[in-house]
Amino acid sequence: MAAITESIRNEVKEIVYSFFAEECEVEIAQINENTSIINDLDGDSLMFLELIEIFKKKYNLDIELKVIGKYAVKHPVTTIGQLVDMQLLIIEHENRLMEIDQ
Repeated sequence: MAAITESIRNEVKEIVYSFFAEECEVEIAQINENTSIINDLDGDSLMFLELIEIFKKKYNLDIELKVIGKYAVKHPVTTIGQLVDMQLLIIEHENRLMEIDQ
């Protein structure tokens, strides 16, 4: 469980933006927090899984995919901004992610 600092927030945002720019072959300047992952970038759920793995390694996270899946069903992600926010919650809460709804 990591405390989210401004530095971590900026790093996560940079990683997410760079990832989608590269994977979707768009200029990073075309991506903002309101960019639709599916409609604007033709992104998919496999990209989300790849990002989770990147962050698991980077921040040495202990989280199961089923926990993320359960959370995502209740809190669907459609935009880049929502994805950044969810990644920050995953970093901060790890396997206790579902407890923040209680």
